[in-house]
Amino acid sequence: MSAPLGAIARPYLLFLGDAPDRETAKTAIGVHHWRGRDCAAQFSLPGCNVDLGLPELDPAAAAARGICTLLVGLAPLGGAIPEHWTRAIVAALEAGLDVASGLHVRLGDVPAIAAAAARHQRRLIDVRHPERLFSVGDYRRRNGKRLLTVGTDCAVGKMFTALALEQAMRRRGIAADFRATGQTGIFIAGGGVSVDAVVSDFLSGAAESLSPDAADMHWDLVEGQGSLFHPSYAGVSLGLLHGSQPDAIVLCHDAGRRTNGDFPGLPLPSLAECAQTNLQLARLTNPAVRLVGCSLNTSRLTPDATERAIADAATALGVPCVDPVRTGVDPIVDHILAR
Repeated sequence: MSAPLGAIARPYLLFLGDAPDRETAKTAIGVHHWRGRDCAAQFSLPGCNVDLGLPELDPAAAAARGICTLLVGLAPLGGAIPEHWTRAIVAALEAGLDVASGLHVRLGDVPAIAAAAARHQRRLIDVRHPERLFSVGDYRRRNGKRLLTVGTDCAVGKMFTALALEQAMRRRGIAADFRATGQTGIFIAGGGVSVDAVVSDFLSGAAESLSPDAADMHWDLVEGQGSLFHPSYAGVSLGLLHGSQPDAIVLCHDAGRRTNGDFPGLPLPSLAECAQTNLQLARLTNPAVRLVGCSLNTSRLTPDATERAIADAATALGVPCVDPVRTGVDPIVDHILAR
């Protein structure tokens, strides 16, 4: 049987499978970082190259310790569930755990998983698939403020930056809410819409539904997806850009990356080109949109190189530039409040 997102029981056993790298395990990494108190252990298979530093438990041992849910913490290309993962998920169900997933393939569409869940009366939770229908975008301006994170590529820190901005704003007493648009963000926020599972005609409407009318000075911090410069995922980026009607944009970039992460022969745009393209297209639904900051992932740079990269980006764009991990995002919040 299926269950809504709010029914996910904690704590979690984070399933890392045989993830070859941290990018593949980004869901587990994100949930562990932002909701660490809910993560009790990890479950890896042979060949896994990711370690979150949690106790390593198999499903039976996890259940014996009171862990409630196996959370599939993987985001493989295509979102399929290979056979060896299926066996691990079935073992979790047999041990008495519920299973939550954000993959494209529904858990209940895998016969062995569906049969095990029915046999053991355990719940299957698929957060990637919306439980409601959306209208097409209606272009109506809504009260409140909205900020959208956009990027030069996929996996450059758009979710992390939006969450860090929410945290920084709330510390100052500003009404702010993170709006999740992907499976990892939904696990973290406890709600949202995985926009890559929405039929394209209704994508901007789904984005509108994520950030409804609000108080005048309330900020919705909308998690960006993909990139306008990514050949595979530009469509979802444009739908979010139009539907969220952002008042502000923060540009995100991996400072150690020069080419597209999926297509190494494709150079990334310059920061200025990416910013201007996003602003130009965003003006269709909000002519007053403005760039308010740049967020760099400098994890592959030395401290000296990080300092130079941040300074160069700030000069190129004329807005504050930060690394949300190394420097925090307060300069961007200061810039937003100064206007």
